[in-house]
Amino acid sequence: MALLRLRYLITLLFCCIVAGVNAQNSFKLVPLGVLGGADESNLSAYMLAPKGSDNYICLDAGTLHAGIQKAIENKAFNAPAEHVLRQYIKGYFISHSHLDHLSGLILNSPDDSAKTIYGFADCLKTFQTHYFTWASWANFADAGETPQLKKYHYEVLNPGEEVPIKNTEMSVKAFPLSHSNLTSTAFLVRSKDSYMLYLGDTGPDAIEKSTNMHRLWEAIAPLIKNKSLKAIMIETSFPDEQPDKTLFGHFTPKWLMSEFANLSALTGPDALKGFNVIITHLKLPQTNIVKIKQQLFDENLLKLHLIFPEQGKAMAF
Repeated sequence: MALLRLRYLITLLFCCIVAGVNAQNSFKLVPLGVLGGADESNLSAYMLAPKGSDNYICLDAGTLHAGIQKAIENKAFNAPAEHVLRQYIKGYFISHSHLDHLSGLILNSPDDSAKTIYGFADCLKTFQTHYFTWASWANFADAGETPQLKKYHYEVLNPGEEVPIKNTEMSVKAFPLSHSNLTSTAFLVRSKDSYMLYLGDTGPDAIEKSTNMHRLWEAIAPLIKNKSLKAIMIETSFPDEQPDKTLFGHFTPKWLMSEFANLSALTGPDALKGFNVIITHLKLPQTNIVKIKQQLFDENLLKLHLIFPEQGKAMAF
């Protein structure tokens, strides 16, 4: 436990130093929620903007209000919560249709401003048929049940097609991921010549009987080699003790490092040494989270720079 705490403090110190003095930073990242399931006040949601801009997107939206309040307490924003929600967030990128990745968007919709919800067609269809309906909430979007309040516009993303993000300086390219019996999404966000990669819930190709991770690795390997990809945000939901048959489209430390070994075959191992990997979607209980972190450190043979985001604490990459 003491060794894990020391490693974690060293990681946090390194992040603070990098965030404070690295003139090469290209993005600001504000985690509004970092956990997977159980704690409804701290579910997957990350605000991302180019350095020097307040034109953010929100990568998933499990928690909004509680996360924005935490960010204000931590001096990530110098504005009221309603201003951050309505003015700073320019659009939502929803990786898949599970509630822990979008419930904050639904609950905050009455107080939100007009903007776009981006996702694959099947994800946006679930919004229309299950969430923004008059039986479950209200239809704040511009498609689906009538009457349509038309606050939100749905924009369908096509795999591998880069599109500009409205009202921001960024663009995005989406890649399909396998999440048990559901399609999830990886969002590759570009600002000028710099990139950030966010993965929704997913698991290793070997368990998912898929090639989606390999195809994603092939797409981003050149960006790692030329150092234009600043970080990968990827989940690790369970400790290694979780049986493969009950992963349900998630990673363990063992399987995560196995996938990064596959990536290193494309980039060369030296390209991944010190590379920023932000671990998302840790699942409670806390004893499991401690175990996941320890196992990740122990199995990190590639010497990735492992980062564990904290709700409301801004980072720069």
